[in-house]
Amino acid sequence: MRMTIESDPSYPAHWEADVVLRDGGTARIRPITTEDAGRLVSFYEQVSDESKYYRFFAPYPRLSDRDVHRFTHHDYVDRVGLAATVGEEFIGTVRYDRIGPDGRPASAPADEAEVAFLVQDAHQGRGVASALLEHIGAVARERGIRRFAAEVLPANTKMIKVFTDVGYQQKRSFEDGSVHLTLDLEPTAESLAVQRAREQRAEARSVQRLLAPGSVAVVGVSRSGAGVGAAALRNLRDSGFHGHLYAVNEAVTRDLLDGVRAYRTVEAIDAPVDLAVIAVPADRVPDAVAACGEHGVQGLVVLSAGYGDSGPAGLARQRELLRQVRSYGMRLIGPNAYGVINTAPEVELNASLTPAPMPVRGRTGLFTQSGAIGIALLSALLRRGEGLSSFVSAGNRADVSGNDILQYWYEDEATDVALLYLETLGNPRKFTRLARRTAAVKPVVVAKGGRHTPAGHVVPGTRLSEDTVSALLRQAGVIRVDTVTELVDVGLLLASQPLPAGPRIAILGNSESLGVLTYDACLTQGLRPLPPLDLTTAASPEDFRTALAAALTSDDCDAVVVTAIPWVSEHALADDLADALREAVAEAPGKPVAVVHVELAELVQALSATRAPDAEAPDRPAAGSPWTPAAPAATATAAPSRIPSYPAAERAVKAVAEAVRYGQWRRALADAGQVPEYEDIDEAGAAAQLAGLLADVDGGAVLTLNDWDARELLARYGIRVLPTLPAPSADAAVRAAGILGYPVALKTTAPHLRHRADLGGVRLDLTNEAELRRSYEELTDALGKPAELQPVIQAMVPRGVDTVVRSVIDPAAGAVLSFGLAGVASELLGDTAHRLVPATDRDAAGLIRSIRAAPLLFGWRGSDPVDTPALEEVLLRLSRLVDDHPEVIGVCLEPVVVAVEGTSVLSATVRVAHPPARGDLGPRTLPSY
Repeated sequence: MRMTIESDPSYPAHWEADVVLRDGGTARIRPITTEDAGRLVSFYEQVSDESKYYRFFAPYPRLSDRDVHRFTHHDYVDRVGLAATVGEEFIGTVRYDRIGPDGRPASAPADEAEVAFLVQDAHQGRGVASALLEHIGAVARERGIRRFAAEVLPANTKMIKVFTDVGYQQKRSFEDGSVHLTLDLEPTAESLAVQRAREQRAEARSVQRLLAPGSVAVVGVSRSGAGVGAAALRNLRDSGFHGHLYAVNEAVTRDLLDGVRAYRTVEAIDAPVDLAVIAVPADRVPDAVAACGEHGVQGLVVLSAGYGDSGPAGLARQRELLRQVRSYGMRLIGPNAYGVINTAPEVELNASLTPAPMPVRGRTGLFTQSGAIGIALLSALLRRGEGLSSFVSAGNRADVSGNDILQYWYEDEATDVALLYLETLGNPRKFTRLARRTAAVKPVVVAKGGRHTPAGHVVPGTRLSEDTVSALLRQAGVIRVDTVTELVDVGLLLASQPLPAGPRIAILGNSESLGVLTYDACLTQGLRPLPPLDLTTAASPEDFRTALAAALTSDDCDAVVVTAIPWVSEHALADDLADALREAVAEAPGKPVAVVHVELAELVQALSATRAPDAEAPDRPAAGSPWTPAAPAATATAAPSRIPSYPAAERAVKAVAEAVRYGQWRRALADAGQVPEYEDIDEAGAAAQLAGLLADVDGGAVLTLNDWDARELLARYGIRVLPTLPAPSADAAVRAAGILGYPVALKTTAPHLRHRADLGGVRLDLTNEAELRRSYEELTDALGKPAELQPVIQAMVPRGVDTVVRSVIDPAAGAVLSFGLAGVASELLGDTAHRLVPATDRDAAGLIRSIRAAPLLFGWRGSDPVDTPALEEVLLRLSRLVDDHPEVIGVCLEPVVVAVEGTSVLSATVRVAHPPARGDLGPRTLPSY
């Protein structure tokens, strides 16, 4: 059943959502309609007598016609019902009825509602009620309801737990034999934390079911052994998969295909199937999906192409595929996927097109959207001795995305480093939130390969520039690299070495020239290199060991780069040098070591070969692990046996520099700062003003406030905008100056001249009437008539540095706070810094210091430093405004003049609109199709 706004104009289609449940399966939540009578009756018949008793407080074997009518007829304002569905069947329902102070049915402005749930017994324990409560709570807030009331029998402990665990502020009492609960629906830090923790566990579990199935069926295995399906089957078989494996071909005439039990259909398999790999033509995929859904398959990997990668018709086919997959409660990798790999010894799954042998077990997780890039990355990691914990190549990424994989890796003990190749970020706001949490415990390295959304990726667009996205990723602790090569380089270092404690780099080796190149590369990356130690070309492996051990025990450095050029007898000494370097690291672990080599292929192989006492266990340090800031050497009891090597100094130093910056970010987490409270903020007044301004504005329209309204709104948050007076004539300009007091500024406000002092549209420091009249005449003679220029008069403020403070609501990333210096030079150079809202005091301080022109604020070339604390306060107050009021979608303060004492905001533009029905604080949902 797919209700539409066209068939029922009152139907709130935006309440529909797909959710991941606690066990990793999916369900669809949607409003109940008049067409659901049969489904409701069927659902109720499958509920146990005990559950019915808990719902109605009395034996209630069946629903009467009156009950069915009541539970399926809603006005979607005062009476709302939602259902959780799998396929077309209900598995749970929730409804609210608005009530007044006397507990009787009421309408707005009554802001309380009675809420009740019922979940099919077979689906209890899956988190259905918790998901329904999140969504009905969001619906209620949208309809002006602020509190839920619920009556629950004391024996119904499961439902009491659903209410008490949600994180809302609540009151609880015992009245007339039942538990009376009142929940305040305003989101709290606790409720948001509960919601996101549930989201993490559910999405991680859904990925875990894909990566660790107990049984796999490959649908589309040719009898000849050729084709994608047959290749996937061979790779699964040859990888040593520990579960049950089945081949499916509708024309099969024998029991075995390639040594694997074969069936004509999935339904014919007389055992559960957890994962299906589908490799049939696109036009046959719907039948395969239906067969898998009816058989209870939990997840799909669709290798088939011909979807979003093949134009508009394929994109429509892809959307329908996702709708069908979710209707059965399954998750989907693909379509056009390359597959998945899990090297865990109890699984050994290679459900991909990567031929045997599959990658060795390691501590690195790899996610790619591109199959071709996935092949290249797997090859590069294997060639350089790095194993994998898991690999996912999601193709068109219709369902499972990098966000889901991050949720899985966050709690996956087998993964220490997360590598992602992404063509789009999909939902940057959610990605940065998940990445920040994951980066707090293990490195997240991202190579982003597309400057624009490629075909086949149905994701919300973003207006943010690549530089802005990079800045937001860095704020979240993500290591952003530019190339696939850098992704491997950085991943190798982080997977095998501890994090450096600082930027001081020791350089040693047998080539003075290579040492100088490394030194220069360190300076380019902002590191602090020590003078290179030249061991001369006669240096032996023992000389290298002694020098490296000395550097690792020195208090003067935080990391070491070893450089090496060939000896005459390269092959004889490669193993000896590798052993010598490993011995030095074992004697003094705790600092990262990288090797730069020139034409020493044998050394690369020797350094990448592990020396582990237990061949079954991955090589990782017991302390100073690759995702923990290095502890003092005395606490590090084991050393990594692999040392990463690089064929160029720049590549090695780049990897070390990224590790240094990541380590600094990790240490800064200990003091992440606070969002300050300001007692003079009038949040309620701002909300009332915005409601009035938007009262007559259509839902999708954007309103640019006039100067008066903008100044009033900003003033409620302590941001004072200097007033201007219009000057349509010279006489009017003189009168305005008399009101404001000399000295004054004369400015044009025409759109093509606004904030363009370089075009001559501004005259400053006019101290008397004669100067003002002369400047007015010059301005109009040079640039046009007053009606075109729209001149204004403004009082002069103390001289300082002109800056620009902005905030914009991006449709995908959310609210972003930006800062830069005013003027065309900064615009041309893109010298602007960004932070996500809400910004902390540390964010604001870092924001103004992260632009290249920041020295102008701090006394460059003998000038007086300006009042940066006052500037930070402006940033923080603006951040609070846009965070408190989602109606504010854009603010530009230009210029903000920062003087030696204080700031002056000379101009402000504010844009407002009705907020979206659901934001990042709303209930958890999967991306829509």
